Amino acid sequence: MTWPVGYVITVAIVAWCTFFACVAPRRPNLLAKSSWLFGMIVNEVPFLAIYFLIASTALAAAEGDLHSPVGRVAAGIAGVVLVGLAVVAWRGVLSDRAVEQALERGLGADWRSRVNVTLRRHRPWLRILLIPFVRSRPDVERIKDVRYGDAGRRNLLDIYRRRNAPSNAPVLIYFHGGGFTTGKKSHEARPLLTRLASRGWVCISANYRLRPEADFPDHQIDAKKVIAWAREHGQAYGIDATRVFVSGSSAGANLAGMCAFTPNDPRFQPGFENSDTTVSGAILLYGYYGHYFGAAPAEPGSVLQPQGYFTGRTPPLFIAHGTNDGWGTVEAARHVAELARGGGVNTVVYAELPGGQHSFDVFHSPRFEAVVDGVEAFTAWTLAGQTRGVASDEVRDR
Repeated sequence: MTWPVGYVITVAIVAWCTFFACVAPRRPNLLAKSSWLFGMIVNEVPFLAIYFLIASTALAAAEGDLHSPVGRVAAGIAGVVLVGLAVVAWRGVLSDRAVEQALERGLGADWRSRVNVTLRRHRPWLRILLIPFVRSRPDVERIKDVRYGDAGRRNLLDIYRRRNAPSNAPVLIYFHGGGFTTGKKSHEARPLLTRLASRGWVCISANYRLRPEADFPDHQIDAKKVIAWAREHGQAYGIDATRVFVSGSSAGANLAGMCAFTPNDPRFQPGFENSDTTVSGAILLYGYYGHYFGAAPAEPGSVLQPQGYFTGRTPPLFIAHGTNDGWGTVEAARHVAELARGGGVNTVVYAELPGGQHSFDVFHSPRFEAVVDGVEAFTAWTLAGQTRGVASDEVRDR
């Protein structure tokens, strides 16, 4: 009897990844990291895994591999795995509801009446189901490797904008993740950057200095430099310097949160203390909210970031975090959201995404497309307040 080796291996690999996507243990640390490593892709694009498993089973049936006892067992396991993938897919779809509820809690049930732009009514399902890996758009250009500082490649940024070069556009500045040790500006959040750019925004994705060559607060200084650069040089790219949002993922969310919590703080602006680094709002995606890695209690960076720098007032915040995140805990995200609300003084939209893990912003997934729509609604609501001449304090007081 010949074993259907190829089919068995295929089912085993998909089953292994589906387990970590579906169960997603967050403790102990080794299992949490394994959950992200093996489950992240399947968790965000389960439909492709479903297609692959069904096609593999159909091929095995056509070749007669399912007539053997081993083949039948493998097919039975494949059936169980498909159920698991369906659960994973459904949790991703439910993120739409989670984001909608977060907007109503954070902005008020009547938030749509205060938005000045037409929002997308439906997910881009064709892209989600068939081409989730394609992250470029024909109507958006990317201007690569613009220098904003003197730290070589770590001080370069990319600019995303509509090909017809909009003028007086709001700007979203994005900082990548990577634990302050790795990462680059072209990897994460591309569906968000290209979506907003197609809607007339100018989006910036920036590198910043990394460990071990840099340390705290070098990363934060670079983040502030990008804001200062956008205000000083952004007009040449169509940027309206009065409408600046910051965003980031993981460690980048930490940087964006620090920017929101420490506007014009001279500690993080050496040599450009007079530059305006205030922001209109901040978007924090699966953020790391804790002590700077390796900092001793008496060293700079030992204070919890960004919450340790909270002074009572913030610009509007949009925070999205997955319930199954094993790198940056959902409990920490909840704490930051509650702290930032400041007893109702500040506007905070906190979306807790069912089944979400770290790095949910890489592909066009149901989960991240729901977040993209939430960000667009949040920024439109914030900008509507500015357009009407409402003071920032009034917006925060909602």
